[in-house]
Amino acid sequence: MKKLLSLALIALLAFTFSNCASIIHGSRQSVSISSNPTKAMVVIDGRDEGKTPITVDLSRKDHHTVQLNLDGYLPYETRFTRKVDGWIAGNIIFGGVIGLAVDAITGGMYKLTPDQIQADIKSGNATSLKGNNDLYLTIVLHPDPSWEKIGQLQCMK
Repeated sequence: MKKLLSLALIALLAFTFSNCASIIHGSRQSVSISSNPTKAMVVIDGRDEGKTPITVDLSRKDHHTVQLNLDGYLPYETRFTRKVDGWIAGNIIFGGVIGLAVDAITGGMYKLTPDQIQADIKSGNATSLKGNNDLYLTIVLHPDPSWEKIGQLQCMK
């Protein structure tokens, strides 16, 4: 009888942890999106989701394209990508192939990155170019008189 109870307990544990990542955090992930300035329209995968700041639940099994739009500002676009989550190790220990398959189908084996977006939206009269070593060049058609001038580019012939 003890042997039967032990086998039943082992079978129950194996079944319980067979889709470990799906059980631990599910197939959806809450992500936060904010912007400076606030109140930018958030469009995810072509669907309007609201205005910043906002928290949305996204499917873990898909990559997602995020666009932020605000009148008078340049559009901002980025992506949430998926990476294999550490909870997948539970499947290797307890669930084997069945647990791995369940987590792959539901998306539970993935984690969306980044887990939040904090966008600094540029004014509509500026264009920014990112250079090497994190050097940013911003071209402004109408500079604000209160800005401090720190340099000037010259054309070379």
